[in-house]
Amino acid sequence: MTRDEMSAKIERGDGFIAALDQSGGSTPKALAGYGVEEGAWSNDEEMFDLIHQMRSRIITSPCFGNGKVLGAILFERTMDGTIAGKPVPQVLIEKGVVPFIKIDKGLADEENGVQLMKPNPGLDQLLERAKSLGVFGTKERSVIDSANPSGIAVAVAQQFQVAKQVLAHGMTPIVEPEVNIKSSDRAESDDLLLSAILEELDELPEGQRVMLKLSIPAKPNKFAPLIEHPKVLRVVALSGGFSREEACRELAKNPGMIASFSRALLSDLRAQQSDGEFDATLGQAIDEIYSASTNKVLA
Repeated sequence: MTRDEMSAKIERGDGFIAALDQSGGSTPKALAGYGVEEGAWSNDEEMFDLIHQMRSRIITSPCFGNGKVLGAILFERTMDGTIAGKPVPQVLIEKGVVPFIKIDKGLADEENGVQLMKPNPGLDQLLERAKSLGVFGTKERSVIDSANPSGIAVAVAQQFQVAKQVLAHGMTPIVEPEVNIKSSDRAESDDLLLSAILEELDELPEGQRVMLKLSIPAKPNKFAPLIEHPKVLRVVALSGGFSREEACRELAKNPGMIASFSRALLSDLRAQQSDGEFDATLGQAIDEIYSASTNKVLA
């Protein structure tokens, strides 16, 4: 796929984006969910080898290349790794799956109701390496825990500052200011987030486009102005702690919004499953998330 073909696939394709980007801090939890307990490795290298085996099994599963998965977000080590001797981004592209890379270095401590992204001084070098491997875009995450107007404004401004750095490298950023679905003022946070993002979009130069990865809104169709915005390539949803059943039910109420699930996609996969069981389990999850992304219901 050329870059233009990738862009068209992400903008107009039926399907969803798989999030396979658990990083160092969340890797033990991801492995535990996969049925691999902490005693199974003795150092970080062995731990990352195990998570790479899990991701390789997902990517090489026949159902992962059936056209329902439009893209996949990778952790840096996964991007730099290989499957059967080929760079992982190349394997994805050959399957018709558009590769993205997680670029944030984790979250700072909460301040003014938000957790900003930690500094990332090596970002330019990472972007150059990612682009050379054929990676189409990036993803960066911060978190909104309460409806603090100044905190949300700062979080969104930081997101777009990094997004502009990504755009300067000719890549497409996924801006992810996640609203904590457990917060008591979640709906108010959605309102403030929508306003802040619209302001930042107005400042983007003509011809530049970003993607948005947002929590499923408390009020269905709240983010319609973003879905329809000319400077937004696609709006995708994170599962944010919802079970797959809950996330799919809520996502289906939001026309134009597709999934970019991690936990809700992978939750039933286990290292102990036979290849047949693994493929069937992954295939069912893909089908359910695809359906919620493409078949919408009246809220």
